[in-house]
Amino acid sequence: MKSVNTRFYLLGERAAVLESRPPVDLVCQRRIWWLAAALRAQHRFIDIVPGMNNLTVVFDPLRQNSQEVLDQLSTQWQQAKQQQFEPREVRIPVCYGGKAGPDLDNVSSYTGLTPEAVIALHSSVDYTVFFLGFQPGFAYMGGLPDALITPRRAEPRLAVPAGSVGIGGAQTGIYPAQSPGGWQLIGRTSLTLFDPYSTSPSLLLPGDQVRFVPEPDHA
Repeated sequence: MKSVNTRFYLLGERAAVLESRPPVDLVCQRRIWWLAAALRAQHRFIDIVPGMNNLTVVFDPLRQNSQEVLDQLSTQWQQAKQQQFEPREVRIPVCYGGKAGPDLDNVSSYTGLTPEAVIALHSSVDYTVFFLGFQPGFAYMGGLPDALITPRRAEPRLAVPAGSVGIGGAQTGIYPAQSPGGWQLIGRTSLTLFDPYSTSPSLLLPGDQVRFVPEPDHA
């Protein structure tokens, strides 16, 4: 099993964090998913929150000693295996550029690629959903080609439309609902990313393999 450099620390009085050092690693992430499932089955913590190469457990400080929680987390991490499963393949139709992707030219300018090359490269690979966060159904996806890595906007927008596809550093993602946001918006999908009335509210789940598909009428 691949070795990772991991640290454990307290986040306030009620939470303990397991965190591996960058870069993001899918092997480590599979171990985090496995450990999160194992801890949930133990029913010992108030909440268990897997993140991107990190895991946070929320405990009751009146019943559990913080140092013991850290020690337990460390011990179980050493025993964690990679979660095995058949990932789902999800295709996301995207209208790139124009009003749907107002930052496409920014990404083009920063990366030195033409807008057409940005679109072609962004839609040329499969992305892995590492975790859901920020807002319900927002999937943080790894696998962005290095040539497309672009910093977040210096000034975030107050209202990013639902379905917007963005780049934030080395990640890409889709805004399920209108919200403030600072990612570079390069396109938009008409798919619903989160439906609270559905039996499976989030379209995307950790471990999914996502491919963006340009719509014929993209800019």
